Amino acid sequence: MNLILFEPGEIDADGRAVLRDERAEHVRQVLKAAPGQRLRIGVLDGPRGYAIVESVTPSHISVTTELDSALPPVPTVDLLLAAPRPKVLKRLWAQLAALGVRQIMLTKANKVERNYFDTHVMREAFYRPRLIEGLQQAADTRLPCVSIHRRFKVLIEDELDDRIGDALRIVAHPRGATPVYERLRESTAQHICLAVGPEGGWTDYELDLLTQHGFHTITMGHRILRTDTACVALLALVHEACSCAHPGNYHGTA
Repeated sequence: MNLILFEPGEIDADGRAVLRDERAEHVRQVLKAAPGQRLRIGVLDGPRGYAIVESVTPSHISVTTELDSALPPVPTVDLLLAAPRPKVLKRLWAQLAALGVRQIMLTKANKVERNYFDTHVMREAFYRPRLIEGLQQAADTRLPCVSIHRRFKVLIEDELDDRIGDALRIVAHPRGATPVYERLRESTAQHICLAVGPEGGWTDYELDLLTQHGFHTITMGHRILRTDTACVALLALVHEACSCAHPGNYHGTA
């Protein structure tokens, strides 16, 4: 935990807050905090700053806070993800937040089982704490927006433009010919939407539909990867390519 995150409203008007949950346990057991110690903190979707420990007891930790005036930048990458198996998605939530995405759009695809959408891993009560875990690891405060779409065609044809605007649209596929960095180097876009298919791959129909709606096929090689491996690798490559293509103007991660 490289940043202790507070929910909006947990810090009072005088800058004081009390920790009683797993954050208190981390401060007490891992950081070995004592009165006067300084901690790195942030407010979800708000500023970062620091806190000074006032008191440490077995039941709670009291702190006073000082927050920065500036907000961390919003990530410039959106992820359109064909819903993976629940156990894979369970592992992915924290990693996606740590890597830095503005929104996660989970969608049905031909090779995605319908019952995936009925599992608890797609419920906000499950994924939100894991997204926060990823943010605390990455020392960021920008919580990804999550939306779930059971109809792929409706999402692409009727909803996507409103969600991603004029973003550069790229779809990962092993049969693609253009490497990630080359496609991004050719673009002046400051916002990207990356589409990652299921482990069985996008169907020809799905690829055609994505292409008809402005997606460019990219590749990171001919190896067929698991969804969690592909997401992590591709997001890392996209962030690196963007930072090289737009030095000084890129804000992929805080």
